[in-house]
Amino acid sequence: SGAGKSTLAQLLAGIRYPDGGTVRLDDIELLNWPREKLGPYIGYLPQDVELFAGSVAENIGRFSKQDSEAVMLAARIAGVHELIAGLPQAYETRIGERGLGLSGGERQRIGLARALYGMPTIVILDEPNANLDAEGEQHLLRVVAYLKSQGTTVIFIAHRPSMLQSADRIILMRDGMIEDDGPRDEIMRKVTRPRSVPIEQTPTEPPGEDGPGHPRAQQG
Repeated sequence: SGAGKSTLAQLLAGIRYPDGGTVRLDDIELLNWPREKLGPYIGYLPQDVELFAGSVAENIGRFSKQDSEAVMLAARIAGVHELIAGLPQAYETRIGERGLGLSGGERQRIGLARALYGMPTIVILDEPNANLDAEGEQHLLRVVAYLKSQGTTVIFIAHRPSMLQSADRIILMRDGMIEDDGPRDEIMRKVTRPRSVPIEQTPTEPPGEDGPGHPRAQQG
């Protein structure tokens, strides 16, 4: 805690700007990217998920002109489609400010669906398993594996070792500085006693509740 991981995530997502140095996307400083063009490239799930007063669909679609199929696809991948379908008005159900009326895990999954909306090139997840039970965490691992199989760059912040099985590279931070950086197995050997970390078979289809076969949404 307090190492600067969430601050780094906010810098990478363009939520904050650095006091020094630059953050670049496609060799262009984030400061120079128009906000409306940057959004489709980056999906961001903050540690403290903030939902807004409006419909579930509006929250997933980032309150922009919505593509209903893309909204539903994001929800299926995030594992929240069945929950939404069971709400009084499904995707048009109104939720309160900050997701009033939803549990922490439900807010987390809707926030994840919002981050996945439109299948952005880069997905940044800050403690994405903070409010998930064991089943939810396993689904999250499948989501990360699926995104990687689609060529998406996934950056996630985690404390639980169970999340690290999906990582190719680990950056270890302490007191606002990078303490170590390298391949997952190399870093894990340094910080834990030797043990094998199982790798699940990489899925090639979305890990939605209703089974495989949902086509990937195209970026506009």
